[in-house]
Amino acid sequence: MAKVHARPQRSVGETRDAGFQIGVRRTLPVPAEHLWALVVSAEGRRIWLGAGPDFALEPGTAYTLDDGAHGEVRVMQPGSHVRLSWQPGDWPRASTLQVRVLPGGAHSVLAFHQEHLPDVAAREQRRAHFGGAVAVLQALLDARGA
Repeated sequence: MAKVHARPQRSVGETRDAGFQIGVRRTLPVPAEHLWALVVSAEGRRIWLGAGPDFALEPGTAYTLDDGAHGEVRVMQPGSHVRLSWQPGDWPRASTLQVRVLPGGAHSVLAFHQEHLPDVAAREQRRAHFGGAVAVLQALLDARGA
């Protein structure tokens, strides 16, 4: 008789290697260059990353936000994506956060992806955070007529 190995039951958004993860993606009616310029500006970063001193989006640059979260820029591909570590003071390890802008002519896609989240509650909190960030960024673009 063959032995059946049960796979461990995972929660939605939980991976074997990256812990919990979340992705939020929205198509916006603006060209990618307008969206990218806002996303990487100090104003845009405050919306999706959090309030704190301005810092260079260059690999190796460390940052600390007003709420104590800290991290380091890992990858910066102008016009495309930025990847950084992000760790609130009470998390056991840093998560990886990536923001990507995908061009599509008069429209573009804004995508947030975060992995190595500690649990389901953090996943849901980050989902709400990025959903709100997309809405605020879209409102700013609308107000500017971008």
